[in-house]
Amino acid sequence: MSWTAAASRSSVGVVLSYLSGLGLGLSLIVAIGAQNLFVLRQGLRRERVLLTAAICAVSDAVLIVLGVSGIGLVLQAVPWLFDAVRWAGAAFLIGYGVLAARRAWRGEGEALRAASEPGRGAASEPEPRVASGRAPSGRAASGGVAVATTATAARTTPVVLTALALTWLNPHVYLDTVFLLGAVANAQGDGRWVFAAGAATASLVWFFGLAFGARLLSGVLATSRAWRIFDAVIAAVMIALGVGLAVAH
Repeated sequence: MSWTAAASRSSVGVVLSYLSGLGLGLSLIVAIGAQNLFVLRQGLRRERVLLTAAICAVSDAVLIVLGVSGIGLVLQAVPWLFDAVRWAGAAFLIGYGVLAARRAWRGEGEALRAASEPGRGAASEPEPRVASGRAPSGRAASGGVAVATTATAARTTPVVLTALALTWLNPHVYLDTVFLLGAVANAQGDGRWVFAAGAATASLVWFFGLAFGARLLSGVLATSRAWRIFDAVIAAVMIALGVGLAVAH
């Protein structure tokens, strides 16, 4: 009987640690920020949605693991590293904000026609056409495939680099994920990794929900004017966050 009671208390403790990590993770991540706005924009454009969400979720999980493993104590001993990340992040956010402002000013945002045209997104770029017809030794076909592969890589690389930069060059990510979550997780004792699993689940659910749920706003952003407003909001938030990082002490 005592063994059963102990097992029951242990199971309850595991569940509570997991739910605590899930709750704290959501409370820290569900806020308007550079990373969330980028994920939302990619979801609205329906461009590299799965890849974007996966990069952000996996990055968060890695940072949570680093925090629980005690790497936060090492980072506190190297203050200049945090300042370097802060300045790099500030420059990146301001630069990204300026680009968004230019899109808003010039009307370079795209009207989203995906709601009325199944399988198409106005923001999605047309796939390069592979050369057709017969050619000696199949050179035309192989050349077309090479062009298509290069074009795909050219569209994917900026998305990957931006998602990584918005995550790893944001000092607030380290404060929230590595230091705060790491400290709270280690206070859980033996349940710290269960707590970490709950926090990682929160990131996974949030980023994938935000990315794939963004299409529900397709009707709202169905015009070029709406996209210009959205890009203007992105510009304001990004520049404000960048300036905030630059003047922070």
